[in-house]
Amino acid sequence: MARSNIVAGDDQRIPMLIDAASQALANGRSDEAGRLLQQAEREAPRHPLVLNEIGRRRLLAGDLSGAYDLLAQAVKGEPSNPHILINLAAALRGLQRHAEELLVIEQVLTIEPGNLRAWLQKASIQELQGNPRAAAITYRKALQLITPAAQLPAWMQEVVAHARQVVDANNHALESFLEDRLTTLRTRHGQVPLHRFDRCLATLVQKKRIYRQQPSFMYFPQLADIEFYERGDFPWLDSLEAASADIRAELIDVLTTDRATLEPYVTHGTGQTVEQKWRELHQSLRWSVYYLWREGVAYPDHIARCPRTVAALESWPRCEVPSCGPTAVFSILDARTRIPPHTGVNNTRLIVHLPLIVPPGCGFRVGGEQREWQPGKAFVFDDTIEHEAWNDSNEPRAVLILDIWNPALSDAERAMVCETIVGVNEFYGFSQQRGV
Repeated sequence: MARSNIVAGDDQRIPMLIDAASQALANGRSDEAGRLLQQAEREAPRHPLVLNEIGRRRLLAGDLSGAYDLLAQAVKGEPSNPHILINLAAALRGLQRHAEELLVIEQVLTIEPGNLRAWLQKASIQELQGNPRAAAITYRKALQLITPAAQLPAWMQEVVAHARQVVDANNHALESFLEDRLTTLRTRHGQVPLHRFDRCLATLVQKKRIYRQQPSFMYFPQLADIEFYERGDFPWLDSLEAASADIRAELIDVLTTDRATLEPYVTHGTGQTVEQKWRELHQSLRWSVYYLWREGVAYPDHIARCPRTVAALESWPRCEVPSCGPTAVFSILDARTRIPPHTGVNNTRLIVHLPLIVPPGCGFRVGGEQREWQPGKAFVFDDTIEHEAWNDSNEPRAVLILDIWNPALSDAERAMVCETIVGVNEFYGFSQQRGV
């Protein structure tokens, strides 16, 4: 590196020399890296970054005491440099001075609360000190810092795998411990539904994830994150279920004599980018539909074809929003087909499923709760919580799908939401606000 390219003065020149040496080493130019480091050492032998780099190399060479002396001096010069502190902690680890190592790691976390390496090292210290429960809590914090797209170095992948094992073992132990304590209470309250508490406990011990509403278009605040709603809250479903045999017969007639009227559900139009997860179903009849109403638009021929179904929908509390609702549709999922995890557009509405044709091997998940469809037994769920469906059988599966207003909204709120959606569509020139 030419001297003229570096500004004079330790504060600028030495960091540039050290950085250049690190880059040269990373690119396999070890001789150049050595020369740059020697140049930095000649010009500023007591500079904290020089002491850190030499100390780090001694650490790699196994000279723990020599590395510690240099790194301790470097920390005095730059007490808030997390990279130097991490190296000092590594030297202390090699010297088995774990109490001091923990103090140094705590300094790092004070400076950089999101430092993954420091959290992992803190947990490993707690393990070495014979405190596995504290280590599990710390490992859990560390794992929460790792994003799905994170590219971890090989050495850290091994540490992370160990962290997961520790956390899993601790969760199992905690679950057993708590269940022993809760046995008497469960017996005492045996007649009281405890499914909400059971979900609470399952998330506490990380057996299930916490899922939130994630609408792709409109989020209305302070609406509960409920995956499947209580069936008793929708008494109008009684008449729909009572007509399920007639509804099923009309659908079978369509599938038998007029299958050409079915259309793919996933249709993003030409010229639009299709997400990877939808490519298999894009423009495919593997997930097909037969609309009665589609986002507020009636299909007169289809309605006329299914009079008993339409009659059963008289009590349906429709989500009336121009160009968006209501929707009533037969959904047919072909054999050996899966609908990938996804979320709906708007949490002011809920979705109703009335299962009609359900061969063995079909399933449905909303958030952390999984259910099997039972023919003639309707349920209501929030489609803005991640959900997916599958048909692992060799026959098609069919359900009737309806949308309804979220009952937590007042009449005034529904009117405001409706007018807002219409306004958004008008503003952008959309004819509909559709999503899967």
